[in-house]
Amino acid sequence: MTLNMYLKYPFSLFLKVLVILATAVTCFTLLFLIGYILLKGIPYLSLDLFSWTYNSENVSFMPSIVNTIIMVIGALLISVPFGIFSAIYLVEYAKRGNKMVGVIRITAETLAGIPSIVYGLFGMLFFVTSLKMGYSLLAGIFTVAIMILPLMMRTTEEALKAVPDIFREGSFGLGAGKLRTVFRIVLPTAIPGILAGIILSIGRIVGETAALIYTAGTVAELPKNLLSSGRTLSVHMYALSKEGLHTNQAYATAVMLLGIVLLINMLSTMMAKKIEKKS
Repeated sequence: MTLNMYLKYPFSLFLKVLVILATAVTCFTLLFLIGYILLKGIPYLSLDLFSWTYNSENVSFMPSIVNTIIMVIGALLISVPFGIFSAIYLVEYAKRGNKMVGVIRITAETLAGIPSIVYGLFGMLFFVTSLKMGYSLLAGIFTVAIMILPLMMRTTEEALKAVPDIFREGSFGLGAGKLRTVFRIVLPTAIPGILAGIILSIGRIVGETAALIYTAGTVAELPKNLLSSGRTLSVHMYALSKEGLHTNQAYATAVMLLGIVLLINMLSTMMAKKIEKKS
């Protein structure tokens, strides 16, 4: 748009300046946060922090990394199948305009907005106390899986809705059944959107603190089994900063946490691109 057009329509110029300003502020804030964490944490990264044993002198985050991986894998194994299959039913099988479907969607959106500490209290009362799991990784896995289930379901549902109906009609026209169409046509096309939901879910699991303190506990040791108590990286960072004795190591833990999230996002993006090429 030329300068004369902007002078003729000053509101368009105002909107463009506003968009550019918002983009600049967002990018600056993101880069500032990443740079601040890296500058404060990288100097204190040492081989001692990668030790398999945690003690008062060497606050290693290696046990927390193992606990975090277990937490992510366990929660995804529970929430991803339920979330995807629920979304498939709501989009592909439920009748359009069904009131029950509307209630389920509103409920999922409401649950997605509930603070994590509420889930933590629920997990403590139900999994830890009622089911007598104690403060364990298993209680934390179930609690976090319930937390990310609405997010997984809603993102998958939107990804399935984005698949053009002509794909389904073409499959039906070639004689494919409903189930074959869903798993051979619709799901492969919606994989990038589903992976985006998985990435968001992983980010929430890795960054979760409040719910896990009440369910998984804060023991900084390698777990013997799923009924062992353990702290994740975010809980480890919170514990170190709360004590005030190992603030520098807390920043180093933040660097590791940031690196893990970036690595997961990169791997998920690469997987999505490969799947898109194959499909």
